[in-house]
Amino acid sequence: MRRTFATATLAAGLLTAALTTPTAAGSTPTWHLRFTDDFNTTVAKGRFTDCNHSVDTPKAYCGGLTGSTRTNWWAYPAGWPDTATQRHYPVGGYYDPATTLSISGGQLHIRMWRGTTGSIHSATIVPKALMGQRYGRYEERWRVSKTATGYKSAHLLWPVSNTDQCSEIDFPELEWTKTIAAFAHPSNCGKQMGIDTGKHWTDWHTSVIEWKPGRVSFILDGRTVGTSTDHVPSTAANWDIQNEAALNGDRATPNSSAQMDIAYVKGWTWR
Repeated sequence: MRRTFATATLAAGLLTAALTTPTAAGSTPTWHLRFTDDFNTTVAKGRFTDCNHSVDTPKAYCGGLTGSTRTNWWAYPAGWPDTATQRHYPVGGYYDPATTLSISGGQLHIRMWRGTTGSIHSATIVPKALMGQRYGRYEERWRVSKTATGYKSAHLLWPVSNTDQCSEIDFPELEWTKTIAAFAHPSNCGKQMGIDTGKHWTDWHTSVIEWKPGRVSFILDGRTVGTSTDHVPSTAANWDIQNEAALNGDRATPNSSAQMDIAYVKGWTWR
């Protein structure tokens, strides 16, 4: 899909502890912390397996996981095609959580790769507690520790309803060799809003999506970089931390790999 960028509007916005403060009855709605993970439980590569159970629902799980990781996380099952493959691009990917996902040193590691021939091994991981949520605040701290041509992210809110194929909120998105962008796809299937932050993937960043009734805001490192009020989605969505083959014409070379590290994720409800 063609991406059209708008000029980012910058505004200072420090994140405060008030986000988790309970709200008295009848007062202004606010955020309530629902999920957080600092990745303190080590999970060796090869454990994110057998993920084809109750897919795309809060009951989904990966049979190779145990304990809190199994309770908290689901991954796209092995063999699912990524976006580039679905669009029949020359180099696409298939999801392969067993070889791409691991947790160590207080970080989730997402290492995508391509062998001597064939497709990219892509990776998407989903926090189950935030699945099927209508409105919310989604925060993660991350960096790309190894970059290579042909790899990208689209960490997105995707509607649960199969009848809604237009509503989509993406941040961070784009190829890891480019700059970080955000996109808001309106629920009426109209023209999307695109924000180019000008920031690079290889630095540590904290990105936030704030999705409220009639408003979506994108925050990077404490600053609001863009806001959309154009046909904002109002149906429940999953937060898919999606990483896949490039869509801009770049092709991953044989025997290449690239890696993103995530230090924590947090999610709030809006009420």
